[in-house]
Amino acid sequence: MTAPQSTASSSTPSEFRFRPRFRGLAIAAVVLGALLSGIGALTLAGSTALYAAIGGLVGVALGGLYLLSPAWRLVVVVDEGSLSVRARSLVGGETRRFQLPWGEIERVVASADTHTCFVDGGDPSRSLLIPGHGANASYDIADKVALYRLIIARVPEPRIEWVPLIESAVASAPSSQSPGTAAQ
Repeated sequence: MTAPQSTASSSTPSEFRFRPRFRGLAIAAVVLGALLSGIGALTLAGSTALYAAIGGLVGVALGGLYLLSPAWRLVVVVDEGSLSVRARSLVGGETRRFQLPWGEIERVVASADTHTCFVDGGDPSRSLLIPGHGANASYDIADKVALYRLIIARVPEPRIEWVPLIESAVASAPSSQSPGTAAQ
């Protein structure tokens, strides 16, 4: 199975931000938690009010922590020489988590149908899952189809393993690495 090669070529790096996949659920937890706490504090009495307030605050805290997670400051950067993952700090700097030159990529397991791919850098700390439509990942990536196309365009065809679904490649992955592994 093959996919069309992208003709995209650019000398400027392209950046793709990690994004929370379950934003709606987290926002709902914050809103419902705040409502539960407010209603509990204003209309209920005794231990019922306390339980409602604590339960609501837990929802606000969990939803807020998810939305403020440092994972959403990660950025995948693609340039002519490499793919890298960088973490942006809150005060403006950034730290490189890893850089993987195109020649060091051992394989890419790719699904043309879902635009999902797993970039195997030889070690889990240098590998990345680009979750396409229906992929099982706790994060999303902005403009992930463009990122998928850039990766496919830059990795030599012999290193690309085409599969209908990434999950079908789990059995063929080395025991220390699987397509479900992502940059932490």
